[in-house]
Amino acid sequence: MKANVGGFDKGARIVVGALLIAWAATGGPVWAWIGVVPLATGLFNFCPLYRLIGVNTCRR
Repeated sequence: MKANVGGFDKGARIVVGALLIAWAATGGPVWAWIGVVPLATGLFNFCPLYRLIGVNTCRR
């Protein structure tokens, strides 16, 4: 997998993902577990949707 997520995009994904997971874990709605997706894509620097639509926010 070639990295296609970087910079501000990566940081925002990690923060939003962690906040959603924390919300779900503390009694929030079940749909908040979707935060696993942005957290994982931020940590792995790869987003399958970005690959499909040809977007790359990584400067490498």
